[in-house]
Amino acid sequence: MTTRRRAQRARARALQALYAADMRGTDAIGRVATTVFDDLAVDPDERAFAERLLRVVIARRAELDRDLDAVTDNWRVERLGAIERSLLRLGAAELVQAETPPRVVLQECIRLAERFGGLPSARFVNGVLDAFARRSGRL
Repeated sequence: MTTRRRAQRARARALQALYAADMRGTDAIGRVATTVFDDLAVDPDERAFAERLLRVVIARRAELDRDLDAVTDNWRVERLGAIERSLLRLGAAELVQAETPPRVVLQECIRLAERFGGLPSARFVNGVLDAFARRSGRL
């Protein structure tokens, strides 16, 4: 499996963990992620990539949410749908981590939004993450 494909799958796994934690109403993202990854028998390299992203979300969630709130018009992150909220946190965390080119992060989050939320979700995620990336100096 290529490195790009492994990263794509890892992002999807991280999204699944964030979504599962959100649906359970818990801040114990790490514990939920372990359960999700074990249940899905996630490849160790995918798991490591996903866990790095999740650590950023866990450590900086309040800051990420505040910065995402600043670029959404009349929408607070907690009022968004769980898929969109999870994707925005995931994308913002990866942008802040600054290990992946910003355009790749945007493209991958849009792809995940289309897959799990549909075209309207993809458009919304694209607009918000693009504004987030520009505001934070990543684009």
